Amino acid sequence: MPLKVLVCDDERHIVRLIQVNLERQGYTVVTAFDGKEGLEKVRSEKPDLVVLDVMMPYMDGFEVLKSLRREPETESLPVIMLTAKAQDKDVFEGYHYGADMYLTKPFNPSELVTFVKRIAQGGSSDGGPKRYDL
Repeated sequence: MPLKVLVCDDERHIVRLIQVNLERQGYTVVTAFDGKEGLEKVRSEKPDLVVLDVMMPYMDGFEVLKSLRREPETESLPVIMLTAKAQDKDVFEGYHYGADMYLTKPFNPSELVTFVKRIAQGGSSDGGPKRYDL
């Protein structure tokens, strides 16, 4: 059964770009266009991995990530943050809340696919969410 990836970003052209590239590699892709919809899709679709933007309507990606990490059934769900928020404090915040990977826009779709493959094979995670104490 192919890996199911949820792509959550309010920029539809970015979602489509990611979707096409992941589907070419055999992944099943589910999409969401804001943070609230993203959380709903995690609950209904049970993805194996999430690609998550930060700046979105209704609920930003950091809030979505925090919600995922609070729930036992999603606390170890791999999450790749893919965002234009590239300042050191933003990257730190993403890892602090448990992101497995933090990529900044603009991005290379092939690089994202490589990271998805690496996480799917267990190459970047120790089996649990990454959290760093302040």
